Amino acid sequence: MRRVLAISLRIPALGLVAAALTACATSPAPVASRVPVRPPVAWAAPSFEGSGSPRVVDEGAPLQCVPYARIASGIDIYGDANTWWTQAEGRYPRSNSPSPGSVFVMRGYRDPSRGHVAVVTEVVSPRVIKVNQANWLNRGEITIGVPVTDVSPNNDWTEVRVWYIPNQEWGARTYSADGFIHPFPFATMS
Repeated sequence: MRRVLAISLRIPALGLVAAALTACATSPAPVASRVPVRPPVAWAAPSFEGSGSPRVVDEGAPLQCVPYARIASGIDIYGDANTWWTQAEGRYPRSNSPSPGSVFVMRGYRDPSRGHVAVVTEVVSPRVIKVNQANWLNRGEITIGVPVTDVSPNNDWTEVRVWYIPNQEWGARTYSADGFIHPFPFATMS
């Protein structure tokens, strides 16, 4: 499966350039209101070591997060990651509850007009998921099995920390998040 995905991700250079250019935008996505679904609990940093540890599987992809998430999830959205949440409205279900196959949308890292999308592969616990993603380390690489933990006060996935593979520990930065886009389109009425 990984080999098929890796082969399918090797798109021609011009297609890659076009995809990278479509990932650029200047305005941040608006924030949808959220209703907490779980009572607050304290964050405890779980460890992720062993054979299933997070890892880089293709250091020379080079690929941006948007085309990777689109291919891996089947969610047909284009444009910068910070626009995905808004673009999904009315097209795909959105929530603050993770599920395998959904696309997790983060926003505002480095500056408010930037975003990131990653595909959920596993729900480890109510506050920890694993994702596959591209370009998180800013080298176009593909990383798999990367833990993300909910550190939001209301347990609603609006603030997260991401496992940092080079150090094999939780990253120091907290990121804002919009939520999860689920990979089945709304039915349209004719």
